[in-house]
Amino acid sequence: MSIHPLVSIITPSYNSELFIDETIKSVLDQIHINWEMIIVDDCSTDNSRDIIEKYIQLDSRIKLIKNNPNLGVAQSRNRAIEEAQGDYIALLDSDDIWLPNKLEKQLELMQKENVLMSFSAYNTINEDGEEIGFFPINEKVTYSDMLKTSSIGTLTTIYNAKKLGKLYFEEIGHEDYVYKLNILKQIDYAQGIKEPLAKYRIVQSSLSRNKIKAALWQWKIYRDIEKIPLFKSIYYFINYTYNGLIKYR
Repeated sequence: MSIHPLVSIITPSYNSELFIDETIKSVLDQIHINWEMIIVDDCSTDNSRDIIEKYIQLDSRIKLIKNNPNLGVAQSRNRAIEEAQGDYIALLDSDDIWLPNKLEKQLELMQKENVLMSFSAYNTINEDGEEIGFFPINEKVTYSDMLKTSSIGTLTTIYNAKKLGKLYFEEIGHEDYVYKLNILKQIDYAQGIKEPLAKYRIVQSSLSRNKIKAALWQWKIYRDIEKIPLFKSIYYFINYTYNGLIKYR
């Protein structure tokens, strides 16, 4: 594997004019420069597409796919993944931010330790960009660990697509979580960096803030998606609920 591998950055975008500028700038500021950023605009009605096209004129590494009709976040990401040429695939939503050393540190770890999936801690920010919290992580997360609590931030996820192949999103609630479970099923563990390398923006419309809906999705994932037996599902759900209470207290 090259010491400067190509990373495909997958970014769905829908009416993201308030934040997409910061998101793209955080990619342009990366120390690791061998990347392509594939943005999928899902029929935005605001000014976000104009902002994206402005950056495309400045840097050919940024690419835009335009949906017609609206496909939703899962299929938007899948369209980008289909086009991705990178050895690695990284996920970044249109309102989140990477720190400049994010790609460099995670790729260095993955190549040095022969790790197929990596992630990091991150800070949380509000809609104004002010830091409001910190999301700590464990250095290693297995499939079983992930069933107990969603401990890998999507915005920090990178996996080796050259070795694992391209993985695609399913159109279900918690599609990010199921996607990471599908990666973890193929490997022994994902390895994390305890230093925060990204900023996750919490907005009022975030699905993650609807706890009851999230809990129902979680149970459905255990039983219908992962096909986990009833009593084992109860065990994981108790852990999920407990960890959720600790996380948001």
